[in-house]
Amino acid sequence: METRVRLEETGRRILNASRAELYLSMRFMGQALGSLDYTMDLSTTTVGTDAVSIRYNPTYLLQLYLKEPRHLNRTYLHILLHCLFRHMFTSAQMKEKELWDLCCDIAVEALIDSMDYPAISRTLSDFRAGFYRQMEEEIGVLTAEKLYRYYLDRKRDYMREDVLQREFFMDDHSFWQRMEDEENKDPDSPEAPPSRDSQDPEGRQKEGAPQKHLKKVHPREEDWKKNADRVRAELDVIGKEASRESGELERILKLTARKRTSYKEFLRRFAVIREETSVDPDSFDYGFYNYGMEVYGNMPLIEENEYREARRIEDLVIAIDTSASCQETLVQRFLNETAGLLQSQETFFHRVNIHILECDERVHADVLIRDVKDMERYTDSFTVSGGFGTDFRPVFAYVERLQKAGQLKGLRGLMYFTDGFGTYPEKPTPYDTAFVFWDGEENGADQVPGWAMKLFLDDTN
Repeated sequence: METRVRLEETGRRILNASRAELYLSMRFMGQALGSLDYTMDLSTTTVGTDAVSIRYNPTYLLQLYLKEPRHLNRTYLHILLHCLFRHMFTSAQMKEKELWDLCCDIAVEALIDSMDYPAISRTLSDFRAGFYRQMEEEIGVLTAEKLYRYYLDRKRDYMREDVLQREFFMDDHSFWQRMEDEENKDPDSPEAPPSRDSQDPEGRQKEGAPQKHLKKVHPREEDWKKNADRVRAELDVIGKEASRESGELERILKLTARKRTSYKEFLRRFAVIREETSVDPDSFDYGFYNYGMEVYGNMPLIEENEYREARRIEDLVIAIDTSASCQETLVQRFLNETAGLLQSQETFFHRVNIHILECDERVHADVLIRDVKDMERYTDSFTVSGGFGTDFRPVFAYVERLQKAGQLKGLRGLMYFTDGFGTYPEKPTPYDTAFVFWDGEENGADQVPGWAMKLFLDDTN
């Protein structure tokens, strides 16, 4: 018992010393540095976190502290950044857990390597320098989400990933999995999704049916979001003086602070109620049907209603910035997502009136989409062709002409896929307008006028 107490005390003293060094270098991290407790945990051979405390093996800490104290400081900061970016809370949503762990480690280490503080300084190896250059050329700013998407979009090279795991490993992520297991055992955790019997044909809850519980936000996740906002605010106050030392921290915190939105859910705001040809079982009275069959043999007194009301999208304008600054791969993902929703027929009517406008400083093409086959053909043949600047105003003038010509009678919304850099109209539109960005990409979202909406899409799942 006495030995355990001494080990715990040794571990605490080492971590306190490391925290003090980090605080002296990064005072803007003060509140975040004080948000983690220390817990000795012999189930790990290294050190990790469950977002509540740093769980450590005292032998590992002592050896690391004596051999290379700066490496310990980097490990402490590595763990802290996982918390600030809430990597452990996103882990449950990822299908490829090991890949997500790797991407989180790469993103955090790349950020630390961009910093210039004596407490964590280390000569950048040729391997890391070359790897960072390659990734920045291919995907830009290195966030865990972008790295994860990058590797999922390509054929997996497990030998290469194993090399990267050995290079960037710093902490034990097994505590993240334990967090998920504990949440699943929690009696207050969200209930299972409602059965089909509790929903109407449009997927809405029937009156009196058990309510669908949304996924609860982990209280510690909210705490770490506040910590991240505090760090970002502190960096903003310090300004350019600390920009060189803090590296990419402020930039990445701004990217991760953006609210991610489900494209499918966002589209619902553009839906209208229309009758469509479809059997409506809810309006069918089986009593009259059975009575007719029993009395008259093969003559039912009532048949299924061949029409039903549906709330879906019919008219929509999708403007695509085809200037050179808007990456073709991102636009392609956006089109693929739209084609998938058309195919599911849960969001759009069977026959739609979608105008896809290709534009930069003017409207170059107006492609009319009537059904999913039209969308698939367009998606397969789409290429970005441009090189000019972007002016958003011609698109809105063109849509106004279509409305006056009666081609967009039921228009509820316009979605403009862009990088955000361009000239915006000053006056708001009579329909909802959303400028669409891929989450994690650098863009001009801050320039979007207040009357318009900003949508940050996320396809990591």
